Amino acid sequence: MAGNDAFSTKVKGGVGEKLPHDSGHLHVSGRAFYIDDLPEPRGLLHVAIGTSSKAHALVVKMDLSAVLASPGVVAVFTAKDIPGKNNFGPVLEDDPIFSPGLVQYVGQSIFAVAAETFTQARRAARRAVIEYEELEPILDIDDAVKANSFVLPSEHIRRGDSKQAIAMAKHRLNGRVYVGGQDQFYLEGHIAMAQPKEDGDMLIYSSTQHPGEVQHLVAHALNKESKDIIVECRRMGGAFGGKESQPALFAAIVALVTHKTGRAAKLRLDRDDDMIMTGKRHDYNIDYNVGFDEQGRIKGLEFTFASRCGMSADLSGAVNDRTMFHCDNAYYLENVDIVSHRCKTNTVSNTAFRGFGGPQGMFAIEYVVDEIARFLEKDPLQVRQINFYGVGERDVTPYHQKIEDNIIHDIVNQLKDSAEYTTRRNEIRQFNAQSPFLKKGIALTPVKFGISFTATHLNQAGALVNVYTDGTVHLNHGGTEMGQGLFTKVAQVLAEELQVDIDRIKITASDTSKVPNASATAASSGSDLNGKAAQAAARTIKERLIAFAAEHFNVAAGEVQFSNNYVHIAGETMPFAEFVKLAHFHRVSLSSTGFYRTPKIHYDRKTFSGRPFYYYAYGAAVSEVVIDMLTGEYRLLRVDILHDCGQSLNPAIDLGQIEGGFIQGAGWLTSEALWWNESGELKTHAPSTYKIPVCSDLPVDFRVTMLESGTNREDSIYRSKAVGEPPLMLGISVFHAIKDAVASIADYKSSPRLNAPATPEEVITAIEGIKSQRVVNRRQTG
Repeated sequence: MAGNDAFSTKVKGGVGEKLPHDSGHLHVSGRAFYIDDLPEPRGLLHVAIGTSSKAHALVVKMDLSAVLASPGVVAVFTAKDIPGKNNFGPVLEDDPIFSPGLVQYVGQSIFAVAAETFTQARRAARRAVIEYEELEPILDIDDAVKANSFVLPSEHIRRGDSKQAIAMAKHRLNGRVYVGGQDQFYLEGHIAMAQPKEDGDMLIYSSTQHPGEVQHLVAHALNKESKDIIVECRRMGGAFGGKESQPALFAAIVALVTHKTGRAAKLRLDRDDDMIMTGKRHDYNIDYNVGFDEQGRIKGLEFTFASRCGMSADLSGAVNDRTMFHCDNAYYLENVDIVSHRCKTNTVSNTAFRGFGGPQGMFAIEYVVDEIARFLEKDPLQVRQINFYGVGERDVTPYHQKIEDNIIHDIVNQLKDSAEYTTRRNEIRQFNAQSPFLKKGIALTPVKFGISFTATHLNQAGALVNVYTDGTVHLNHGGTEMGQGLFTKVAQVLAEELQVDIDRIKITASDTSKVPNASATAASSGSDLNGKAAQAAARTIKERLIAFAAEHFNVAAGEVQFSNNYVHIAGETMPFAEFVKLAHFHRVSLSSTGFYRTPKIHYDRKTFSGRPFYYYAYGAAVSEVVIDMLTGEYRLLRVDILHDCGQSLNPAIDLGQIEGGFIQGAGWLTSEALWWNESGELKTHAPSTYKIPVCSDLPVDFRVTMLESGTNREDSIYRSKAVGEPPLMLGISVFHAIKDAVASIADYKSSPRLNAPATPEEVITAIEGIKSQRVVNRRQTG
């Protein structure tokens, strides 16, 4: 052993360092392997799906002879070819892999064709002759409510007496607002590849956030057991929730092809098919009735949420539950009544999307608070602040969770000052008074977002850590990498725990044969859960090594420390690699699993009460826009964000998550409009018709700051906070800045009727509505 000179305290790539994404150099050089980049096995079959052209119909005749006779076609598969369950639904068995005779949306899978090439499979799929008996479709949320058409029972949360509180309030408002859905628009579309293994086993590469669920559903479809199926995912080219439940369909189809033919099979969707066939963020009709006092404090509030769930339940139960949990946002609602309708429509089943229903709930309450402020002719920020949850009082949510970590007052006050909100608001009003065609608007909106799966059993994770005798480390855990940097963060945790440089750690693909039964990488819980699991595995190995060192060198356990690639033993040091080699020689295990389950949480869904969330993440944003009143077009001029990441595991990655989340949230509420025609066909299914934000849509002045005093009062991984989903809701400030600009037309005396997304067409409609109100008012006063 060497002396103390080799001992220092800082390891390279530990917790808190601003490291680039572990695959960043591969991304920018085109050397990162996604599923379609993997070498194709010999004899690979390419698969295409035949889909429904009707929204609601019975299939009375299906002739696939021309499909089977097409060049290169090897086999065709329908529902009758599935040996097990014809279902890929994650919760209810209501999502058939292939329609058994009833089609319920345009784009629903009916059959699959396997051919020698990708082009041959796609061309053959178009040659099917299908005759339908059309049924009356339900395409609209309101029509679904009227017909009592629901995928799940409606739910209800009530606290206090909202009716009496509203009736006794000095002021009352009621109305309706619509908030649209959103396509995940990941860069890599859905893809799966299956390879046969010996004795009927199968390896499936799936672009999925939930390999374990894909494994189980594929096994059910093939009438096999989970042990017979391995699912692997090294990385996804984006997901945003769209690859949580949806990938099971495509994995099941390639697995069926491989099972029946004995050949490897691959299925990849092009952009149009991907957008038509897969679920999106739920759109909602939101009705509200609110009573409030002269200061704008809410006395009573009633919400009715009706969401488009599509043809099946998918994840709509949990999505709509989270809407109910987040329609308070940062505000104390003493008397509140919340109704949630989960509507069944003949459109594609909507699914998870970043925020998982929370954004729609927050949008609703922010809209109501803004309406109150405009009715009272007050600064909306003042009304927001007077309704904030208190500290030590007014601190219990409608679902009976006590808020113990409230920092929204500090965040908003800091941001208000640093962004010069009051000064700029006054300057904008002066500008608007002198500018007839260009109008500016500004808004500051808060975020309080609960962290944990609301399904309590999902809040668990596993990890596998192997230390080799050369001192390098192999890391595997149940989380998946979709570009968010989870693998990098968990590797940093391991580097910190073992005190080895991060370049000594090999990050490996998510694999159901290494970490079983893992929850989806979702609910912003990836780092919290998998970081803690990896930490547990590392600490188990360290405990063994410390016990060995204490016995071998005859020292106290407290005299053994790990630091910067060395082990410090009673004043002497030994390189980590040398030490673990010695431990191995003395038959000490250098491998361990780790497990973590989130503490404190509990939740009774029957009563919608308990503590569903371990903690809350907070943030706030100020957005300033300018609108062309003649065209409805607008530009985002400046954005100031202050966001709480706790003690960040990696500030560089967290900063990217904040910026990206904000832009995605702004896109949802401004430009990303989904449109179905009267036949139930989605017509916005490509970038030519569906507009996500591009570089030119970024604010000219973009200021993002992480709360310097941030820490997590709960024992999260290194006191960090989740940052995947919460920043998306910061984009709500853009919508309200647009609304503020439109309100200037009437000198802020009327509130615009503005739905989301606030496209230029929607803005023009709101402008015309304000002008009409002014004409009516003039006639009434005249």
